[in-house]
Amino acid sequence: MSENQKTARSLAGIAGIVAVATLISKVFGLVRQQAIAAAFGVGAAVDAYSYAYVIPGFLLILLGGINGPFHSAIVSVLAKREKSEAAPIVETITTLVGGILLLVTIVVILFAGFFIDAIGPGLSQEVRAIAILQLQIMAPMAVLAGLIGIGFGTLNAADMYWLPSVSPLLSSITLIGGLGILAIYLGDQINAPQYVQLGAQVLAWGTLSGAFLQWLVQLSAQWRAGLGTLRLRFNWKQPGVNEVLRVMGPATLSSGMLQVNLYTDLFFASNIPQAAAAMSYAGLLVQTPLGIISNMILVPLLPVFSRLAAPENWPELKIRIRQGLLLTAVTMLPLSALMVTLAFPIVQVIYQRGAFKSDASQLVGSVLIAYSIGMFVYLGRDVLVRVFYALGDGETPFRISIVNILLNAVLDYFLVKRFGAPGLVLATVGVNLTSMVVLLWFLNRKLNGLPLHEWGLPFLALTGSSFVGGLASWGVSWGCEQTFGSGNLLLQLLQLSLAGIAGLGVFTLLATRLNLPEVDMFISRLRQRFLKK
Repeated sequence: MSENQKTARSLAGIAGIVAVATLISKVFGLVRQQAIAAAFGVGAAVDAYSYAYVIPGFLLILLGGINGPFHSAIVSVLAKREKSEAAPIVETITTLVGGILLLVTIVVILFAGFFIDAIGPGLSQEVRAIAILQLQIMAPMAVLAGLIGIGFGTLNAADMYWLPSVSPLLSSITLIGGLGILAIYLGDQINAPQYVQLGAQVLAWGTLSGAFLQWLVQLSAQWRAGLGTLRLRFNWKQPGVNEVLRVMGPATLSSGMLQVNLYTDLFFASNIPQAAAAMSYAGLLVQTPLGIISNMILVPLLPVFSRLAAPENWPELKIRIRQGLLLTAVTMLPLSALMVTLAFPIVQVIYQRGAFKSDASQLVGSVLIAYSIGMFVYLGRDVLVRVFYALGDGETPFRISIVNILLNAVLDYFLVKRFGAPGLVLATVGVNLTSMVVLLWFLNRKLNGLPLHEWGLPFLALTGSSFVGGLASWGVSWGCEQTFGSGNLLLQLLQLSLAGIAGLGVFTLLATRLNLPEVDMFISRLRQRFLKK
């Protein structure tokens, strides 16, 4: 068997493991959000939580997320070294990061009111008070986020993918359990005014406890594998430490600038009632499939990018970049088309029960359409950023991110006036599209030329195929609604199923006629898995 065939099989195997584990985590995340929606709707407790969670969530995504800067920096360095070298590097980085983030935790607790006012200046007094309390409770997630991110990278670099990918479900299970106990205790009074603060505290404590469990499980696996303990180590000259920091520093700042765009969105959203909660609910519906596919593509490819970083390997690196981008297009473009056309029935099926009424479905559905439009550029940008990290260049994405903050603020200002809450999401889509184009331009110069014209035609063809698939999906959905109506959950599920199958079927039929190796590989892998089952 050739080396390329071994690599392809290895990538496919890793992608399968990551996909299943991430799917399980995302399903539990979706159930968690359904539980929150049923309990609180878009009321004060969950609206406040949307603001209180910004900083802890920002740190968890920024530092602790799979494919985040800590994960990427650790993988890009440890993937090139022997396993025996991992523990000293990991312990030194953990010591430095833990100390810095402990100080961040203290600052967040002491100045929680200032942070909430900065993020949401238009909040009512009730929502503001609840958000401050929730933020103080969740502040220790700053330390946990850094430790989780380091653990993700360490385990992935040692070819351990299942546990890191599935561990986020512990956070969801903990929060769901807390809400279940609250529902048993309060019953129908769970959303009564006198219990709003109690419900808000359950949200915050459940989130913190879940993050702690996620870190604890990873730490146990890390110890058993001999990949580092909680030992304090201050040897900054340890080989590999400086290399990790050179990637980690700019990468963290770059990813942080992307999250600053979220602050900007929430700043404008604070003057639109229920906008923050709607963005949270709609964002999860997009992030669920996006997270699964993102991990399938990025987790296996990042070590490959790192091993091909030397100039003599750039021809192979360019092939892998094309592969990553085209796999992104094959998965994201048709999914985006389906979610745009089926946004409202999706929201109704997932959320519309309990305190979540039809008017909330209309608001969340409109925001979901805006999110769905930008799925391809969101993941495509991440693929290109990981190439820069693999090349040891975290500065270029960071500089682009700084410029994007201003661009996002300008787009927010104009688009929110025209489109309301969906306008804030469309602004983010515009920023991601700009980032992707600029990153491609810099990468073209850095790698002495990319065959961009050759790559362009397949992307246009896949976009057209997705558009036709979306039209087919809309037609079937409209026909089902006219024929059967949409008065109950079973009819809505039937409508979504038939429309989704029609849209994906039309896209598959058109895409397979393009003779693209990435499409053929993707479809072949799906056939093999289903036939085995």
